[in-house]
Amino acid sequence: MRAAFPDLERSRLPAETHRWRRAHAVVGDVAAALIIVAFAFAPFASTTPRGVVDLAILLAPAVLLPFRRRWPIPVLAACILLYAAAVVNGLVPPGIVVGAAIAMFGVANRMGRRRSIIVTASAIGAVVGLTLLAALGDVGDPRVVQFAITIAFFAAAGDATRSRREYIAAMVERAERAERTREAEAQRRVSEERLRIARDLHDVVAHQISVISLNAGVASSSLTSRPERAEEALGTIRVAARTVLGEIGDLLAMLRADGDETNAAPQQGLDALDALVAEFAAAGLDVRVRIEGDVDGLPATADVVAYRVIQEGLTNALKHGAEHRAHVLVAVSARAVEVVVANPVRVLAPDRSDPDETGGYGLLGLRERVTAVRGTLEAGPSAGGFRLSASIPLSTETEPRPAEVHS
Repeated sequence: MRAAFPDLERSRLPAETHRWRRAHAVVGDVAAALIIVAFAFAPFASTTPRGVVDLAILLAPAVLLPFRRRWPIPVLAACILLYAAAVVNGLVPPGIVVGAAIAMFGVANRMGRRRSIIVTASAIGAVVGLTLLAALGDVGDPRVVQFAITIAFFAAAGDATRSRREYIAAMVERAERAERTREAEAQRRVSEERLRIARDLHDVVAHQISVISLNAGVASSSLTSRPERAEEALGTIRVAARTVLGEIGDLLAMLRADGDETNAAPQQGLDALDALVAEFAAAGLDVRVRIEGDVDGLPATADVVAYRVIQEGLTNALKHGAEHRAHVLVAVSARAVEVVVANPVRVLAPDRSDPDETGGYGLLGLRERVTAVRGTLEAGPSAGGFRLSASIPLSTETEPRPAEVHS
């Protein structure tokens, strides 16, 4: 398809296309030369050459036309001058008019419409005026109309060819732009899917791994002094490991499923809050929960995000908190659900005020979740500890507000 566009870089075209275009150009030049020679030797009184000069004038367009692709306007002007010279010598040669018409096709094919119209009008005016001069002002001479129509027809053909080429080039450019847009959209969706998988994977394993790590330390320290305590910790580790393996299996099943059909269990919401608190209580974290309002009527999206906020807050409290206790507040209003998780923390260095600054992605993934539902997220030190709070709107019709994590 690119062979139809002469404006493209030649280096981008295959060698076969170059050869085809050169052969096509040679055939066109030979055909134009044969037509001009045939008219030069045609047995018409007004075109029969009377000497070498007349013959040279009549045959000169055949030599000039191969240069029309590089210099279309100069070749057209030269053909008009040759026609004027022929008229001065008493000839009215249609062959030169045909050469001028072919040059006119090159002008209209390579230049804009406005410029080609001006050149066409000038060429027609020159040829018609010279023809009338040769016919001694006889306006009824049919050659006047014939020559004008010939040049106008070739100009219209050149303009149509140029318009078609530009139309095809625009369609190709539009198709290429659409292809680039599809590729960019595909890359964006892949990136979003990777982030979603990363968030789900973190939500699945983060707090269970924290439970395993904490109880592994308890079991190691009390293995000889308090065997019963170590046995209890190992039992908790076994349950947490079984749970995380099951959840990872559900996640892999969802990723391997074809199409939109998945066998993964639905994401948990605040109806699983008691089970979540029980898990952390088994891991040694004393969790106090206060609920204000009706959580049963929450939209599914807000319900899941609120559960994930609590899960991440309790996981951080278990990993980084002090005194093994945390407080959870869930307040439901007509416009939003507010979730607050607070816990005491160990004394941190002045430059380490955020317990999640050690390279984890928990708060980052949580921020993305809250942003997706147009909520706000704040995390940072508060009086007596660390505070994680989120405001999740119950309707997404409001203007989006970027969620921020403050340290």
